[in-house]
Amino acid sequence: MTADYPKDPECIFCKIVAGDMPTELVAESENAIAFNDIEPDAPMHVLVIPRGHYERIDDLAKVAPEQVGEIVQLAQKVAEQEADGNYRLIFNNGKSAGQGVFHAHGHVVGGKQLGWYPSQSPSY
Repeated sequence: MTADYPKDPECIFCKIVAGDMPTELVAESENAIAFNDIEPDAPMHVLVIPRGHYERIDDLAKVAPEQVGEIVQLAQKVAEQEADGNYRLIFNNGKSAGQGVFHAHGHVVGGKQLGWYPSQSPSY
């Protein structure tokens, strides 16, 4: 299913999509997969990623905006099956925004009453 998607052989998320790095999928769709974050910040903390390699979510939006909608729908499905259906979907775009893996991905967090996540920073 991944043959037609752009890939980066050094990208950890591309390795997960290819099945070269084992992970248990929480949910999947035609163009996206969801799996648990290895360092969760909430009772539910799932990453939703496109199967293709795009460094940032806005890169994907330029090329295939319908896949961004698919990612949001998959995030909603995850929240409904893993928590109470209420969730926050966070995309960090760029290093100074907190992006650590440069393969577009959304953080689906929930399962508890959430405060303002970035407020931990003294600059807010």
